[in-house]
Amino acid sequence: MSYNIAVAGKGGTGKTSLTGLLIDILLKENKKPILVVDADANANINEVLGIDVEATIGQIREEANMTERRGDSFPGGMTKAQFLQWKLNSIIEEGDGYDLLVMGRSEGEGCYCFVNGILREQVQKVSGQYNYVVTDNEAGMEHLSRKTSKHTDTLLLVSDCSRRSIQAVARIRDLARELNLSVGSVYLIVNKAPQGILNDGVKEEIKKHNLNLLGVVPLDELIYEYDSNGIPLVKLPEDSKSRMAMEDIVAKLELK
Repeated sequence: MSYNIAVAGKGGTGKTSLTGLLIDILLKENKKPILVVDADANANINEVLGIDVEATIGQIREEANMTERRGDSFPGGMTKAQFLQWKLNSIIEEGDGYDLLVMGRSEGEGCYCFVNGILREQVQKVSGQYNYVVTDNEAGMEHLSRKTSKHTDTLLLVSDCSRRSIQAVARIRDLARELNLSVGSVYLIVNKAPQGILNDGVKEEIKKHNLNLLGVVPLDELIYEYDSNGIPLVKLPEDSKSRMAMEDIVAKLELK
């Protein structure tokens, strides 16, 4: 049975960067194979990992809809559902020790919940083949409410070092409770903290919302430099501030 880790948080907190480092650390600890799920419509974890993506679930959904609207037949006499399943099996990108499945954005009309439903079914179908499933959720609370996974062993809430961001992740935690989601441990990671230090106001806000602070990641100038030059963040040196902080955080999770 796979161990499911979901990462959620407010936009602009560096959530996806930390998710990429988390995955890289798990790989270096030989916890593969890992299924990486980019459940953000604004998909970009592939850039953090340094892997190209040929197609997304949103794109194959549009391909199926266009075929249907034109009145064309699906290849080999397949039904729409069979066509979608066939295409899904071909869009899982293979990395070194991990596979990547990207939700992506749907360009056409219609409810986006349909794309999420396809993602949920596919993840539940293949997750048993992996030791870990790591999901990078979209910013905010919307995606969490769609229950991509049946069970999440660990939910990591990423905020920056502002009171508003702490309040936002507290709402995500509360939403998970209200929806009776099957979630094990819930932890807070505060990112982009100057010198890795939280001021008293932020500490007070964390305590006020009874959030379980797992660790603090300092503001890392190298992340800006790597992003600006299109260098995958998994190539950050071993002594970079963010990598060292994330290694400490992963150690606290005591993953087997």
